[in-house]
Amino acid sequence: MKVKLISHTPEPERMVAMSARLCYSPVGAEELVENMSNTQVEKLVSKIVEMEHLSTLEHVSFTFAIEGVSRVLTHQLVRHRIASYSQQSQRYVSEHDFEYIMPPAIAANELAKAKFEKLMGTIQSTYNELVELGVHKEDARYCLANAAETKIVVTMNARTLLHFFELRCCARAQWEIRSLAELMLKEVKKIAPLLFKKAGPTCITSNYCGEGELTCGRLAAMQGSAKK
Repeated sequence: MKVKLISHTPEPERMVAMSARLCYSPVGAEELVENMSNTQVEKLVSKIVEMEHLSTLEHVSFTFAIEGVSRVLTHQLVRHRIASYSQQSQRYVSEHDFEYIMPPAIAANELAKAKFEKLMGTIQSTYNELVELGVHKEDARYCLANAAETKIVVTMNARTLLHFFELRCCARAQWEIRSLAELMLKEVKKIAPLLFKKAGPTCITSNYCGEGELTCGRLAAMQGSAKK
């Protein structure tokens, strides 16, 4: 899996601070951007995040180039609606030598791994044969597996990212998209550490777990440690 932050709003934390200050200031946005000190920006952003007044975070966005992930992952990813996506097309891009993602649980089991690899080989042969028979790629792709590797460009604003991290950094999230979320969080923290200081699953951000009986137990462990 490869995740790279390829673009973002310039000075995202200053933009968030300016947007928040504008709501209570008689001067315009341009003047606020120029005159706010770094200390003022840091204090205001920290206060905004702490109080969860997050509407101003919607003014800054981050764009990621993501490779080496499966269609299983992207089917989950695009459920996050306040975002923009551009994905490699199986309709136009040939899959004659498609790569695939193997789950660790399968890779760790020799028999399961052998069966998985055999199936991927069969799928590849079938796809190639269909194309050779004159079937267009857009129809031949119907036999491809969810494991097929794909590439996608994703843009999210900071508020959406915080929500994404709450859901997908959770230990209960599926392993592949959890790995993606952790890498994305690592990237944005380099650019906007204050905005994403508390980012992560709700057990960390809000002292809350919505998984009920399916909880991983981390919140209870954290609370138990705090009482000692």
